[in-house]
Amino acid sequence: MKTAVLAVLFAALVIQPGVPAQNALSATERAVVDAVDAGNPAALALLERVVNINSGTMNLAGVRAVGAALRAEFDALGFKTEWVDGAKWNRAGHLVATHPGPSPKLLLIGHLDTVFEADSPFQKYERDGDRARGPGIIDMKGGNVIILLALRALKSAGHLDRMNITVVMTGDEESPGRPLATAREALVSAAKGAAAALGFEDGDGDATHAVIARRGTTSWRLEVAGTGGHSSQVFGPDLGAGAIYEASRILNTFREKLSTEPHLTFNPGVFLGGTGVEYDAAGSRGTVSGKTNIVSAKAVVAGDLRALTIDQFEKAKKTMRDIVAQSLPRTSAEITFDDGYPPLAPSAGNEKLLVMYDQASRDLGFPPVTAVSPDKAGAADVSFIAGHVPMIIDAIGLKGSDDHSPKETADLRTLPMQAKRAALVMLRLTK
Repeated sequence: MKTAVLAVLFAALVIQPGVPAQNALSATERAVVDAVDAGNPAALALLERVVNINSGTMNLAGVRAVGAALRAEFDALGFKTEWVDGAKWNRAGHLVATHPGPSPKLLLIGHLDTVFEADSPFQKYERDGDRARGPGIIDMKGGNVIILLALRALKSAGHLDRMNITVVMTGDEESPGRPLATAREALVSAAKGAAAALGFEDGDGDATHAVIARRGTTSWRLEVAGTGGHSSQVFGPDLGAGAIYEASRILNTFREKLSTEPHLTFNPGVFLGGTGVEYDAAGSRGTVSGKTNIVSAKAVVAGDLRALTIDQFEKAKKTMRDIVAQSLPRTSAEITFDDGYPPLAPSAGNEKLLVMYDQASRDLGFPPVTAVSPDKAGAADVSFIAGHVPMIIDAIGLKGSDDHSPKETADLRTLPMQAKRAALVMLRLTK
């Protein structure tokens, strides 16, 4: 049903001759729009080429190969390109392309990796008319191609030379390396001094939506110890409740205290409990031993926490720690947090950039663009630059459906549309 509805929507997004809104475009802007249309065939060919290169995050050679293919495109546009080696954070690395100019600095963000590793059966680009299926086609090789298509159009129309643009395409967005501060150092460094940042993720697949706020993510791990013994003595003074009951109390109290707070979620994804527990955090799996007539001596729970602001994160963590500290008799527990992606909190600057993007869409004869609820927007690389850049917008990449699955499909009609929107906003931001 969703695919059918989106197909109808996308069909209505094609610019029709004589649309009154296009009168808002200057002759300069019309030249950029025409250049996008002229460059679209080459962009489609590039999209097919990079989708057919496997770049699962841990296929380091494949990530580098996609980076090399795109690096050549930036070189041809006159950018200075650099490959930032990822050995320090156990990943392939990042592509950084810079183009100095007198106008305000813009930061464009993409990523080279996909969730489909080298052993995945989903490896090939397949096109059927205006739709194409392939690993990472919308998340986010299509967004990378949109960046290049927009920049080529700006160059063709004679505007790129004066523009100050930095492009960062990370090689480990789908599975970031550690330590995170090192893995995102190049991105944060590139953000400094930027007037605005544009992220080219696919978002929710709706071409009338963009993202200006994202929740951050933090993983947590709860370890509970109990006193083992014969189950006939459970809850008694010698054995107490056991580890599984204590872990269950903690989780249920999390739910009671925190589940009604807006934008906050916390999810236990792994729960192991018994007489003996071995947990493999890297593989998110474990082994358990125990018997029905023995009180559990150990429990391990692993999950994630998502919040919209740093303050909301800190308050939630304190609440969770306080709950953990109130142990049942003969049990003890500890909770630890491993910060992941920071939040991209709502801001007036982000709202302002959305207004500009929406106006560009209307001026092009496309529908209005509104913000996706942060509850429906996952974590992404743009969140790392929150606080460094006054205006940020994301999810303006190639649209489609079923990302992160073997059905990942792009609507190719949105490729030139998104490039026109992006190019027009970049042009207006530089004035």
